[in-house]
Amino acid sequence: MTEVSSLTGRLLVATPALADPNFDRAVVLLLDHDDEGSLGVVLNRPTPVVVSDILEAWATLTGEPGVVFQGGPVSLDSALGVAVIPGDEGPLGWRRVYGAIGLVDLEAPPELLGAALGSLRIFAGYAGWGPGQLEDELNEGAWYVVESEPGDVSSPEPESLWRAVLRRQRNELAMFATYPDDPSLN
Repeated sequence: MTEVSSLTGRLLVATPALADPNFDRAVVLLLDHDDEGSLGVVLNRPTPVVVSDILEAWATLTGEPGVVFQGGPVSLDSALGVAVIPGDEGPLGWRRVYGAIGLVDLEAPPELLGAALGSLRIFAGYAGWGPGQLEDELNEGAWYVVESEPGDVSSPEPESLWRAVLRRQRNELAMFATYPDDPSLN
């Protein structure tokens, strides 16, 4: 098997050509990427479900909007906590993924992490790819791969994250931020 260059911590931004409705204009933070596959969460799919309805103890630690996000089409009945913790050392109950971004053990008492959290989002489900599957999609032009910023995890306007991430690129990708929702109407 060929060696896979890790994209952990990077963003997958759906191209306008991506036909899968699960990922239309999606921004996916890759939490793990190696030769065994890839796992990430969609950062811009808020649901109407309030965090306090399913994980009451964590509700006061989540940022606005205080709702659960649909992390992807896989295992929608499971929850993942993604948090940004500034500094070099993270508290017990948090595992660094990339830079200041890490996963929260939602079984841990929230008070272990509360003081250290810069931001927290709760995701129902995740996006997953088997070995080589994401690489095939990248070769087909389904995704743009760009650097993440800690603020992407807790964007206060998740619905505009796709455009915002593209707009901040310093190359031709920035012009895709103006791509119309329905190009046939042009």
